Amino acid sequence: MSVMRRVRDLTAANMHERLSQSEDPVRVIDQFLWSTHQEIVQSEGLQRQYAAHTEHLYRQWKDAEQWKAKREAQAVTALKAGEEDVARLALQEKVMQEAQADNYGRLYEQSKHELAELEQLLQELRSEYRTVYDRRQYYVARMESLRLQQRLNAKFGSGGLDTSRMFRTIEDRMTDIELEAQSLREIRRGGQETAYAVSAVQHTIEQELDSMKRRLQQGGTTNA
Repeated sequence: MSVMRRVRDLTAANMHERLSQSEDPVRVIDQFLWSTHQEIVQSEGLQRQYAAHTEHLYRQWKDAEQWKAKREAQAVTALKAGEEDVARLALQEKVMQEAQADNYGRLYEQSKHELAELEQLLQELRSEYRTVYDRRQYYVARMESLRLQQRLNAKFGSGGLDTSRMFRTIEDRMTDIELEAQSLREIRRGGQETAYAVSAVQHTIEQELDSMKRRLQQGGTTNA
């Protein structure tokens, strides 16, 4: 079982290295889950084989124990009947069955221990799979949030919409337009006032000229 644990440690170390180099952790997690699932399936098959083998060793051990007890009882019966040779043969068989029982007993205890370790490792694998799967769901949601955030940043920019700047630009442009209109009004008004002044002077000149003509016609003179 220690070999399986070392292999498992290498698998976990390999996953950590791949996670540190990958841009898509969910894909690495999926690969790890698939690998763990395969280990669980294989370990379950091995566990069934171990359980069957352990049960077989237990029956072999108990059979040898029963034969040992039976041969011992036969030796006692033969000895009571005065048949020492028969008793000796029964005791010889008893010793052989006792050795068999010891051998099968040791194999059974070893197999039982390894079966318990395998079952513990299998339980850890199932628990690890469940834990990683649950965390995978969280990382899937988190990756989706990051993808949506990247799309949002790409569409609107990292700074978002600067409405205050937009309104300042509008205000500046409207002010420029108002100043241009005001300048045009002042120029137009100035032109009108100049035309009016010229017209007034011209009228005054015409009046003076008419007055001088009348005086000349009357024989008068103009004053300097």
